[in-house]
Amino acid sequence: MKKQSVRAKRGEQPFKIFEDRKRTNILLVPEQKLIVYLVSRVPSYVSPDILTLIGGIGSLIILISFILAYYLSSVYLLLGILGIMLNWFGDSLDGRIAYYRNIPRKWYGFTLDIIMDWCSTVLIGLGYLIYAGSDDEIFAFMFVVLYAWAMIISQLRYKITDNYTIDSGRVGPTELRVLIVFILLLEVLVKNSINVCAFLMCTALFFINLSDTRKLLKLGDIRDEAERKK
Repeated sequence: MKKQSVRAKRGEQPFKIFEDRKRTNILLVPEQKLIVYLVSRVPSYVSPDILTLIGGIGSLIILISFILAYYLSSVYLLLGILGIMLNWFGDSLDGRIAYYRNIPRKWYGFTLDIIMDWCSTVLIGLGYLIYAGSDDEIFAFMFVVLYAWAMIISQLRYKITDNYTIDSGRVGPTELRVLIVFILLLEVLVKNSINVCAFLMCTALFFINLSDTRKLLKLGDIRDEAERKK
């Protein structure tokens, strides 16, 4: 009887591991199903902090792939795809597995997640800066700046609404990772296509951030009005 109750509890747990945040991204359903599948199979000795470290190692591999591609061959950009997969694995599972094991540290995890996301963005931007060369290095700078802008919007939205979401409408970090994988594959096949893709991605991020900023200001105005009425 006791074993059955434990199994039932474990069976219910996957449905609760996403309750701390609101997701609206395109790949929401398959991504969450995959995470639910993985969290129950990660060995118990692999802690959330270890998963965070794995995500960071993934970002470092992306940096190394850009360096190798610049000095040796663009084929090494394929190594960056492995880095992106590791980054997704660590970044997506560290917090979820903490909730699955019922050992969440909300504010510790929140703080660590933001810091690691920023470090990962800088590493990827630095890698592209090295690979792109002086003619197109502005796109690497703009990528870091625009992604930082998106992170700031996310934190301000959390402050204003008390709802934590990391997506901008239907686009989130997972979709961005998929896009980067596509860009790396295309660069291996078509040399210098990465610079055109970087320009398009930065342009899209700018307008997405601009739209999100306007929405955020409206939310701030609504909260100000509600607080004045109190």
